[in-house]
Amino acid sequence: MLAKLKLLAKDTVIYGASTIIARSLNYLLVPLYANKLSTFDNGVQTLVYANIALANVLFSYGLETSYLKSASDTLHRSGDTKGYFSTAFFSLLVTSTIFAAVMAFFSASLAEFIGLGPREGEFITYAAAILWIDTLLVIPFAELRLKRKALQFAAARIVGVIAVVVSAVILLIPLNAGLPGAFFANIIGSLVSLAVVVPLLRDLRPFFSFAYLREMLRVGLPYVPTGIAGLLIHLIDRNLLIRISAPDIERIYGKGYHASDIVGIYGRVAAFGIILQLMIQVFRFAWQPFFLQHASDPEVKKLFRYVLSISTVLTMFVALAATFFVPDLVRYHYGGSFYLLPPEYWIGLSVLPWIFLSYVFDMVSTNLSSGILLTGNTRYLPVVTFTGAAVTGLGCWLLIPFAGMEGAAFAIVAGTIAMCLVMAFYSLRVFPNRYDWSRLLVLLAAGIVAVFLEKGIDVSGDELLPVLLERLLILLLYAVLAAGLFREESMMVLVRIRKRAAGG
Repeated sequence: MLAKLKLLAKDTVIYGASTIIARSLNYLLVPLYANKLSTFDNGVQTLVYANIALANVLFSYGLETSYLKSASDTLHRSGDTKGYFSTAFFSLLVTSTIFAAVMAFFSASLAEFIGLGPREGEFITYAAAILWIDTLLVIPFAELRLKRKALQFAAARIVGVIAVVVSAVILLIPLNAGLPGAFFANIIGSLVSLAVVVPLLRDLRPFFSFAYLREMLRVGLPYVPTGIAGLLIHLIDRNLLIRISAPDIERIYGKGYHASDIVGIYGRVAAFGIILQLMIQVFRFAWQPFFLQHASDPEVKKLFRYVLSISTVLTMFVALAATFFVPDLVRYHYGGSFYLLPPEYWIGLSVLPWIFLSYVFDMVSTNLSSGILLTGNTRYLPVVTFTGAAVTGLGCWLLIPFAGMEGAAFAIVAGTIAMCLVMAFYSLRVFPNRYDWSRLLVLLAAGIVAVFLEKGIDVSGDELLPVLLERLLILLLYAVLAAGLFREESMMVLVRIRKRAAGG
């Protein structure tokens, strides 16, 4: 049993590391696109890519998950999964070809449907190509996971992202290919990933079973609406922000902006949420095997309480530090010639505290999901997801006309709070536990007060050192307050750090 758990932990580290490395590398493109493309072009790309993520769910229609289940069951029975592999791959090949062809044919109409102009239909065609290639990767990637070829899986993902980054740099800087170059770079990266997994296609057979397909669809199709709802929580803001009216734009931001400019600014600024996003991703990869491993411990509820408190406090601290320092990092003129985001994007920096705050509630939800997963009550998870999507969508619809980008960011906070509350309701009903909600709320309120204190610091002078020291002092006081509120957890962390430092 221990050996199996060690294998699980090893694979989790590899999958987690590959995801983190891939996202980190991909993030290098944010300042590149911000500096080499206009805010309008960035808006077009932001919106198209948001809808690519949504379309990915429709293109694969749950076959990745259902293939893993059906092939895994067959592997245990007979050891031959080639029939399922061929059926799933050919099914996606045919349907993705049809879907991509329809997208390309109606590209101008689809561009207008998502809030762009018919001239941007060209980029819908590029998106169709990206979706087609990425869909062909679904079953080979699932096969690598099924056969526990974690290193090959990681290599295919990372090599593909490296190809995107290198291609984008070449296409946008020396070749000056503009926005089409950004899309071509993604196509190249997807083709490189496909080339890496081509050896797996040797398992393809001239075989297709409607019975196998029906079996997989029964498992996979229910994941489609839930998957779309989960993505909408983080993507519906772009799709509604593009519909902000010209009078509202002029009232909030002044003359000279189009809706696509606002989406481009918002998308590039919001991308800095990757700081918290990666932190939660790392935790999520480690958390699920951890709570499954310790589910039968006699003090499991106390353990879960400690984990939620420690992880949430740490997330609050990082969110506060990011709120203090990320805007300055964005505005800093590196070498006198380069900004992470040029000045025209700075009007969107006010959304950052809201973006960072939303991840605090995301961390709490991730912790609370353990109760639902441990007790097998996964039927509640779609309710949680759809609630978050509904609140986010309603919040965007109501707030964007009045507050623009900040309205969209606040709607995301409202959506993650709603998810957190519904997750807590169902999780604590099936797996009761006493968490330190009152102390966490005190710390959350203190963080909000700290943000207002920081806003009062005079940053107009040339001396940056006093400003830096004042911010560090606020962070230190916040850390002291957190340690005082959670003394027992703080001592546990300190003991663990000392043991690590001593080589224990």
